[in-house]
Amino acid sequence: MKISILGTGYVGLSTGVCMAEIGHYVTCIDINQQKINQLRQGFSPIYEPNLENLLQKNTKAGRLTFTTSHQEGLDSAEIIIIAVGTPQGEDGSPDLSYIIQCAKDISPYLTDGAIVVIKSTVPVGTNENIQKIIMNRCNRESTIKMASNPEFLRQGTAINDTLHPDRIIIGANKKEVAEKVGEMYLPLNAPMIMTSIRSAEMIKYASNAFLATKLSYINEIANLCEKVGADVTDIAVGMGADKRIGESFLQAGIGYGGSCFPKDVKALELTANQHGIHFSMLKETMRINNEQQVILVTKAKKRFGHLRARKIALLGLSFKPNTDDMRDAPSIKIAKSLANEGAEVIAYDPVANSNARKILGNTINYASSVEDAAIDADAIFIVTDWDEIKHLDVNILKKMRWPIIFDGRNCLDENIINALDIVEYYPVGRPSIIHPHQQTH
Repeated sequence: MKISILGTGYVGLSTGVCMAEIGHYVTCIDINQQKINQLRQGFSPIYEPNLENLLQKNTKAGRLTFTTSHQEGLDSAEIIIIAVGTPQGEDGSPDLSYIIQCAKDISPYLTDGAIVVIKSTVPVGTNENIQKIIMNRCNRESTIKMASNPEFLRQGTAINDTLHPDRIIIGANKKEVAEKVGEMYLPLNAPMIMTSIRSAEMIKYASNAFLATKLSYINEIANLCEKVGADVTDIAVGMGADKRIGESFLQAGIGYGGSCFPKDVKALELTANQHGIHFSMLKETMRINNEQQVILVTKAKKRFGHLRARKIALLGLSFKPNTDDMRDAPSIKIAKSLANEGAEVIAYDPVANSNARKILGNTINYASSVEDAAIDADAIFIVTDWDEIKHLDVNILKKMRWPIIFDGRNCLDENIINALDIVEYYPVGRPSIIHPHQQTH
C-alpha cells in the first residue's frame, strides 16, 4: 500500500517508519527542509529507542522516503495520514492551525479514491470541518473520504507501541473506508475497533483523561499514606491485582507531564464546558497534578527550613525516561520553584539537557553526568527514572555534602538505601528512611 504522512514529529515519524517496516511504501512530508535533509541522511531529529535503526533500514530498502513537496509526496497515495501537532493554545484549547494548513496544502493533489486519515489528537467534529475545507478547495466532493485513526503511542516506547498496539481505533462514516484503513494494519494482527468518526475522536481524549485521573488518584492516596504510615507501593500492588482496576498507571510520584496528558485533559474539560457539562473530576485531576509536581520542593523546605544557597542536584529532566521530550515535564516547575526559593540547581539528563536549556535557559546549571551533578550537593532530587539514575552508584553519594535523597519516582532500591548508614531517603507515599548517627546538616 502507498501511504503518505504529513508531519515528522513523534507520531508521524514513528508511524511512517513502522508502516514501512511492515511492508508499505511510505513518503513522509514536512515543510522543514532542514529536518527532511537530516532524515534523508538517516538521522532522526528526535530521540526514540530503535527509531533511527528502522529509519535507516527502510530508507535503504526503498520503502521510506522524505520530501517537502506535497505534489511529489502525495503522488498515487492511497492513504494520506495527517500527523501534525495540535499544541495547547493560550486558552487551553487545541491549536488546529497545522491541521488546517495541511488540509489546504493537500487539496490540489488528492487523487481519486484517496482516504484522508487524521491521526493527530483533535476535538470532536474536527474531521468533518477538515473535510469541508478540502471539498471547498479541490471541488471533488464525491472522492473525498475521511477517517479518524487516533494514536496511542508513548514516547520512549513509540516503536513497540506502534508495532504491537493494544488496539487500533478506526473511525469512519462508511464501512468501506474503515475497512480500507484497516487493511493498512493487517500485518500487525492487532484488534481493530471500528466506530463513527466522532466516537473515534472522543476515544483518544477519554482514554488519556482517564489515565491522567488514575495517576492523580494514586498520588492523592500516596499523600494520605504518608500521613497514616502506609506504603503506597503496597497499596498499588493490592489494587492492581484486581482485574477491574489493573496495575498500570498506579505508580505514585511527582505527577504526569508530556505532550498528551496535560493538554488532552484540559481540552476535554473545555469541550465539556462548551456543552454545559461541569466535569469536576477533570478539574480535580489537574489541580492534584499541579500540586504534586512541586511536592519534592515542599518536602525539601520542610527538611531544611529554607532552600537559600542550598545546592540541589536535579537528576532527570525529560518528562519520562527514553525520550528527550521536555513538553510539560515536571522538572520545569520543580527547577523554577527551586530557583525561586534561592537554591542553586544543577541538573543532569542523559539526552534532554539540550532541550531543557531551550526552556529553562540559565535558570539552572547543567552537568554532564550524575556524578558531576552530585558533587557538594546538599540534596538529590530524582525527577526522571532513567536506568542510570535508578541504579545510582552509592559511591556518588560520598561526593555530596550530606547524602539526602528526595525520590520523586520511588525508583531507588531500598536494600541499597538500608545498607548505607549515612543517608536520608524521602520517597513519595512511603515511609522515609532516616538512619541514626546523623549529624546536623
